[in-house]
Amino acid sequence: MTNMWMVRAGESGFLIDRFENENIVVIGWEIGDLTNINDKEELKNLIKDKFPDKTEKQIISILSVIGRFRFDFNMGDKVVSYNPQERTYLVGEITSDYIFDPNFYPENPLEYCDVRKVKWLGKVKRDDLLTSTKNTLGSVIALFKIYDEPANDLLRALDGKKVEDDVELGSEDESIEILKDDMLSKSHEFVKDKIVKLDWDEMQDLVAGLLRAMGYKTRVSPKGADMGKDILASPDGLGLEDPRIVVEVKHQKGKMGADKIRSFTGGLRSGSRGLYVSTGGFSQEAKYEAERSEIPITLMDLDMLVRFIVQYYDQFDNDARSLIPLTKIYWPI
Repeated sequence: MTNMWMVRAGESGFLIDRFENENIVVIGWEIGDLTNINDKEELKNLIKDKFPDKTEKQIISILSVIGRFRFDFNMGDKVVSYNPQERTYLVGEITSDYIFDPNFYPENPLEYCDVRKVKWLGKVKRDDLLTSTKNTLGSVIALFKIYDEPANDLLRALDGKKVEDDVELGSEDESIEILKDDMLSKSHEFVKDKIVKLDWDEMQDLVAGLLRAMGYKTRVSPKGADMGKDILASPDGLGLEDPRIVVEVKHQKGKMGADKIRSFTGGLRSGSRGLYVSTGGFSQEAKYEAERSEIPITLMDLDMLVRFIVQYYDQFDNDARSLIPLTKIYWPI
């Protein structure tokens, strides 16, 4: 079968009526006319020139969208866009090559200027699709290829053909639960990506912010030699009231070995508690060393740190939130 593409109609589908009434799909990255751009390598260089502050990863992300629209779309390919108000999918067929139209969106002539003409074939209700198709089409990416199974399901629904869902009665919730777990896993990794990019001072401040969110008052060591005490946390902030938590923060790729844990525990006094944070994780020997320590010690790797940040984020102060800005997403239960 021919390719099928999803093209979102702007934020919250605000352009969907124009898509339908004007028989087009439109995107735009404020790059300009791409008519004379001959291939993706040339387009990539143009993107770099237009956005010199973008990272290589961001450049590739932009290229993956605009490059597909410019070079991979072909006349005869199927195209889909979503109307969130009606909960329907417009299904059509591309009928033109790439067109540059700076007059489409006069509020910002380059924001939506890359056009393909479309012959709309009809609409499909979201509720008429298989659960697996709805999961696929739920992606918020502005433009992506729809592969064979969901594409065939869209065309089947467009023809008005009925088919039993690919999940057993009552198991749709289970499918949604699987999708939720997948989203949680992705968000966990994205938060880890953000933390890894922090510098050492920011990492130390983030851990201190977490401890404050947990109800402790903190003292952060100034730059320089800290004698194994990056942070001191206690109920009074002075370390006079129990529990007195001594924190060491290591922000590096390599795992911490047993020798580092021995050095840390050797500096703790009776009655203290130890927290050793290592974004690079810990060797098995380091874990054994912590387990047999006479002074209670918790080893916190990057995964544990993210779980605690998510758990206590509502209690984070502004300083800590500024280091890792997160937003809450609500999911049906």
